[in-house]
Amino acid sequence: MPYRKNVFAKGCYYHAFNRGVNHQSIFFSDENYKYCLRLIKKYMNKYFVTVIAYCLMPNHYHFLLRQDSDIPISRFINTLFNAYVQALNKQLGRSGPLFEGRFKHVLVDRDEYLVHLIRYIHYNPVEAKIVLKPGDYVYSNYLEWIERRNGDIKDRDFISAYFPDASDYIKFVSEYHIEKEMMEKMEKYLLD
Repeated sequence: MPYRKNVFAKGCYYHAFNRGVNHQSIFFSDENYKYCLRLIKKYMNKYFVTVIAYCLMPNHYHFLLRQDSDIPISRFINTLFNAYVQALNKQLGRSGPLFEGRFKHVLVDRDEYLVHLIRYIHYNPVEAKIVLKPGDYVYSNYLEWIERRNGDIKDRDFISAYFPDASDYIKFVSEYHIEKEMMEKMEKYLLD
């Protein structure tokens, strides 16, 4: 496969996402999710990536990442999901691709869109009708954002800079559907 034409840059934020082949599942059990989370923790430090927000859905994933070194985030994503797919294929006795090709990514080039994108990521399980509210979904870092679960996959300084109090973020997420105009402006940042 040819290399990506665009270059990832230190200090920039990226929405990275992908889905299963033919929209099929990429997680088949709670242990699959937990294993993927262990891999995220392992590789985010190795590749100097900060995970701002994530949501692991049954057939796709979303990350908002900050690249904290000159190592491109593509190395983090590729290593993470290569390890995940190899383990999953071995566990399930399957072969072949799990994802619809390479992960997709969008540079988040406007600071005002960052928090709206995070809300979109955390609200994804509600939109998919998997849960009634974001706090009911355990495979995102929403619960860390609202201080209801300890976890290593978050950036406390980032969260505090935008939402000094957890109740502010809870309110912001609860207003997801009210701000349709902002979401329309963000269309290029979202999963198609």
